[in-house]
Amino acid sequence: MMEITFEGGKVVTAHSHGHIIRTDQSLKDGGGDTAPAPFELFLASIGTCAGIYVKSFCDNRQIPAENIKLIQTTEYNKETGLPVSVKIDIQLPPDFPEKYKASVLHVAGLCKVKKSIASPPVFEIITSQQ
Repeated sequence: MMEITFEGGKVVTAHSHGHIIRTDQSLKDGGGDTAPAPFELFLASIGTCAGIYVKSFCDNRQIPAENIKLIQTTEYNKETGLPVSVKIDIQLPPDFPEKYKASVLHVAGLCKVKKSIASPPVFEIITSQQ
C-alpha cells in the first residue's frame, strides 16, 4: 500500500515502506519547483530501474561500474505531449569487457518498470469515505 498526501501548494507526497517521495510542479505550472514533478519521477524510474540491473550485473562479475552512465532521452507526441519513444544509451568505459556488452543490453531490458509499461496493468480509481 502507498498513501498519498497533500502538503500545501502543489506538493503531493507518497509514503511507501517508510520512505517519503515528494513531488511538486514547476513554477510555470503553479508549483514551487521544490521537488521533481510526478512525470519526471516516472521517467526517472525507467532509467534508474535499468541502471540497477546494469549495476547488479557488473557487481556480480566484479566489473567496476563507476564509469558507466545511462543517458535517457524521450521523444514526445507533439499533439498529446505523451512519450512515443524512450532511448537508454548505456555508455561503457573503454576498458569494459567486450564479451559482456550484449549481456548488459539484455539485463537493462529486464527492468520491471519497462515491463510494466510494455504490459500495462488495469487501473481502477474509486472513492471512499474515511
